[in-house]
Amino acid sequence: MDDKDLLALFREEGKEHYAFNLIVQKYGERLYWHIRKMVASHDDANDLLQNSLVKAWKALPGFREESRLFTWLYRITTNEVLTFLKKRQLRSFLSLTDYSGKLENVLESDIYFNGDSAKKALHKAVLRLPEKQRVVFNLRYFEEMKYEDISEILGTSVGALKASYHHAAKKIENSLQELL
Repeated sequence: MDDKDLLALFREEGKEHYAFNLIVQKYGERLYWHIRKMVASHDDANDLLQNSLVKAWKALPGFREESRLFTWLYRITTNEVLTFLKKRQLRSFLSLTDYSGKLENVLESDIYFNGDSAKKALHKAVLRLPEKQRVVFNLRYFEEMKYEDISEILGTSVGALKASYHHAAKKIENSLQELL
């Protein structure tokens, strides 16, 4: 089903739960991996996915379809992740660099990570990016989203996103030279 059909089904009386389950089936895994690339931890990613889906469930009746469903879901999820990361960083009184190191340690000890050393180095380099650059890089590189879709999710101009992605790619390139 496409998003319009899912939303129409959601608006039918008595079919809200069924339609939302279909939405979760369609987007849940993609949202999980989007979150996971940001927080590194499987448990945190699961918790954030649940929180994001609860927010989406509560807000879906008021969804006006001014944006597409998938970009709306990504916006909710991305905001949830950024809020989580800021709270976690403040709670641990760590600088961004120190917190990135903590995320790298989580990745290093993650029993669910099944990539080779080059893939692990790439993920560590991505974790070293400032949060906004990390979001842009993940959405563009890993999710292969168009800049227009990322713009809709983040509420940022395409030009700013291209610049952010370029800076992120350069930082990752420099980090990979250190890590490999």
